[in-house]
Amino acid sequence: MKQRIERIKKQLHSKGYKLTPQREATLTVLLEREEDHLSAEEVFLLVKEKAPEIGLATVYRTLELLSELKIVDKINFGDGVSRYDLRKEGVEHFHHHLVCMECGSVEEIIEDLLGEVEKIVEDEWEFQVKDHRLTFHGICKQCQKVAVKAK
Repeated sequence: MKQRIERIKKQLHSKGYKLTPQREATLTVLLEREEDHLSAEEVFLLVKEKAPEIGLATVYRTLELLSELKIVDKINFGDGVSRYDLRKEGVEHFHHHLVCMECGSVEEIIEDLLGEVEKIVEDEWEFQVKDHRLTFHGICKQCQKVAVKAK
């Protein structure tokens, strides 16, 4: 984790920003809970355990800065809540998600499923794709099993 924070620190410095203790506490929470897709409020509550003096506005500003610098992706799964997802290192595009409409679970698909689609968009519409996001909404394997048992 320290190596990842050090690399992010270099990214911040290259854009003229410092890794303040508040930003580091926020990053640490995001790294520790990388699979959780946390809301700003959830990040704040977890950061507050590490740095009790931190305010909600500071966490919001930090998340927005990290989002602008493409260190973190701000995502919405259709529930009206913005969530923050640390970008995977070394990947060209944002990863995809499977969102269960029953239990709300979120699974990640790391492999890029849209390479061919991207090529078509670039060739046929002369549109230079910089990134893409794909979210599937449906019923997860566990909820499907529960539904079968209930019948």
